Amino acid sequence: MCMSRDDELRAALAGLRAGRRAADLESTTLEFKQDGRTEGDTIKLLVDAALCFTNAGGGIVVLGVSDKGEGAAALAGTSLEAEFVQRRVHELTRPPLLVDVAALRLPEARLIALYVPAGMEVHADTQGRAPRRVATACLPMEPAEVARLRDERMGVDWSAMPTEQTSGDLSAPAFATARERLARQGEEAKRLARASERDLLRALKGVGPDGALRRAIAVLLCVSDADADPAILYQYRQTPGGEARAVERLPFPLLPAIERVLDLVRARHVAAPLNLPDGQQLTLEDFPLAAVREVVVNAAMHRDYRLAGPIVIDHSPSVMVITSPGPLVSGVTPDNIITHPSKPRNPLLASMFRALRLAEERGAGVDRVFREMIRAGHGLPRIESLPTQVRVTLVGGAPNAQVARFIAQLPADEREDTDTLLILLRLLGHRTVRAVELAPYLQKTEDEVLAVLRRVASSEVALLEPTRETATWTSPTYRLRGEALKGLGTAVTYQRRTLDDIDRKVVSHVREYGTITNRTVQNLLDVNLTRARDILADLVERAVLIKVSSHQRGPGVEYGAGRSFPAPRPKRGRQMPLKLK
Repeated sequence: MCMSRDDELRAALAGLRAGRRAADLESTTLEFKQDGRTEGDTIKLLVDAALCFTNAGGGIVVLGVSDKGEGAAALAGTSLEAEFVQRRVHELTRPPLLVDVAALRLPEARLIALYVPAGMEVHADTQGRAPRRVATACLPMEPAEVARLRDERMGVDWSAMPTEQTSGDLSAPAFATARERLARQGEEAKRLARASERDLLRALKGVGPDGALRRAIAVLLCVSDADADPAILYQYRQTPGGEARAVERLPFPLLPAIERVLDLVRARHVAAPLNLPDGQQLTLEDFPLAAVREVVVNAAMHRDYRLAGPIVIDHSPSVMVITSPGPLVSGVTPDNIITHPSKPRNPLLASMFRALRLAEERGAGVDRVFREMIRAGHGLPRIESLPTQVRVTLVGGAPNAQVARFIAQLPADEREDTDTLLILLRLLGHRTVRAVELAPYLQKTEDEVLAVLRRVASSEVALLEPTRETATWTSPTYRLRGEALKGLGTAVTYQRRTLDDIDRKVVSHVREYGTITNRTVQNLLDVNLTRARDILADLVERAVLIKVSSHQRGPGVEYGAGRSFPAPRPKRGRQMPLKLK
């Protein structure tokens, strides 16, 4: 569950009162409308907007707000009655659409809010037109889109449909691979791996009573025609915009194609060790293999196989883009994909993926992609859902070692908690956070986010603290605690120091006290032991400092002025005027 409709509406109205432009506050689930020239024009605007939302994931249409206006001046108001609007929307849609309508009496104006549910069917206007919300646009659907959406909402499983293929069309190597995967699991799966071909197909529900293979097993284990599109197209480039250095067209069956493309990614995988203070070693990856695997498997499991074209993986050292045919499943959007209940487009194919351990259990995949990217010191994946494709972009390359090191030292439960990691990532670039701001970011309600913030600020976790001014509020403003700021160092953008600033502070201390230690640098610059060690090592390498104590290791080692230690500037005295005799 993501931010509630009422929470989003309240936040948008607060934004208007703060002077923001109405159009900037619209989203995939919120639309502002202003009265048309006539009552009929206004109703048509509302019907179109309601159809767009119900054919997507639902939303709110607010009548009486000019989306071109700014601030409170955008609150133009409306004179239409809620009951009349509800009745006309019901009368002018096919099948009739029932929306909840409420009058909002604000100090500035009277508005009407239409709460539009996600439809159980595909809804159209009286002319048969069925639009759909895509981001903040209302776009008409093609007949193929209408058919796909109707199948999804009526529970029709494309992958469970029979084919004309039989067991004679199975790929022997692919079937052997399926047996091998089962043999690596529990006792029941191992027994299934030793079963006859017919019994194994029946157990996977991949064959009908007449012996015909179902589409899911045909996609997964059958060889395709030579002139058919490949299952996966893999391209490697040295730079994201450069020419492809390697191109692999991986044909069906899908199972060996997935394993082959993951091998291609592993072959170009870059990993480097990172030592932790407790002596353990962490591996930093350019692209976390666990995240790549989840994205590739999800693309194969949820793509629309009625659309032509392969899954395309565009791989470079810094960016990986995975594109799969078809939009996200109805009701799932980039704004709720982390927390939305699992909703496979191809249920039978998805069950086969889980049986073969290609995919995790329901609802355990997408949040792992976010979690693994953050834990590896990278930013969030970018997910775009277009009418004809889903595009996932992973920005990899050199990871932020400070972030990865800090997360690796968190309590085990927090390292595995996507909410905690999302909040931490947010606070690398924002001094403070509030539940109302984090709700869309974590894709939860404000109350759920507040509970998360309280837990992460508790003495057991001790990552956050409420600001002094808001500590007694019901919903405080939170910030990173001092120890967390030390541990994250320059990864926190608002506390970065320049090299000159660091040099100036250290040099000033050595001039005054003669020596400096790691412990003193930690206190002087508000950094942790590892960061202080790196600062001192850099100063020694540049001969600004040298070790002057007899012992050579530990935080108590003393450093003094080196050969490149800057000489003090001469003090400027007040010149006395010359006296002429």
